[in-house]
This record gives sequence, structure tokens and C-alpha cells, in this order.
Amino acid sequence: MQVENLKDVINWTQEAHQYLASCMQHCADQNESARAKLLLDYLADHEQKLVKVLDGFQETASTNALNTWCIEYIDKHLLELHGECKKVFAQMNTEEIIAETLSQHEQVIELYRYLHSRADMPEAIELLSQLLDLEEHEAMQMSHSANRLQDM
Repeated sequence: MQVENLKDVINWTQEAHQYLASCMQHCADQNESARAKLLLDYLADHEQKLVKVLDGFQETASTNALNTWCIEYIDKHLLELHGECKKVFAQMNTEEIIAETLSQHEQVIELYRYLHSRADMPEAIELLSQLLDLEEHEAMQMSHSANRLQDM
């Protein structure tokens, strides 16, 4: 995917969350652990909800913010979260699933942090603040929920 502006970044983020949701759902059926299956189902549902939330950002954000260029970061940092599902979640235990999921989310968070630090237009700064808050909050919520599942 060619990523040039913030609208493209949001699209890329949606694709990343969609990929994780699809891969987790696919792997849930193949994982032998009942807890891992429950966790993967929960995380897949959560990722799917994030895709829908990001739709709202595209509908409500200002055109100026969405059209803000961000090629500088993209040129220096390869954005590679998704591709073909390699079924890695099918062989993971719950701790590994949580760690991998949080690692994927941390890549998105770092992207938003960097873009936020480089933004100079108020609309872009506000949009990136909201996106960063969303990703950080959702990663924290997934982590807490996943840890509660492990405590059961």
C-alpha cells in the first residue's frame, strides 16, 4: 500500500487491524488450547471493532488533516504489519499471543507518536493526538482483558 498522507496512514492502520482480526480468527480454530482460543476470539473481535472506530475518524476529521503529507517517516521506516497470515497464533500460548499483539500495536503507536511530534498544522496535531490516544487506550484495554482471562 502506498502511504503518503494521514488518510493513507488511517487506511493502513485499518488494514493492519483487519489483518490481525482475520489471522487471529483463522488461528483460533487451529490452536489446541481452550484459553488461547478464547483469547484469540476476543482479540479478533476487538481488532474488528477498531477497524470500525477508525472509519469514524475518516468521516469526521478535517480534509486538511487527512491530506497532511507524511512521506518522510514512511520513507525511513518500513511499515510492515500485515501480509499473508502465517498461522503463528495457532502455535502460541496465551502469553505469546498477548506479547505479539501488543508488539503489533506498539508499532502503530510509535508511528503515531512520531507523526505527532513532526506535525505542525493544528488539525493534524489534533487528529494524531486522537489516534494516538485511541491506540494506547485500546492496547491497554486488550492487555488488561487478556490478563484477566489468564487469571481465570
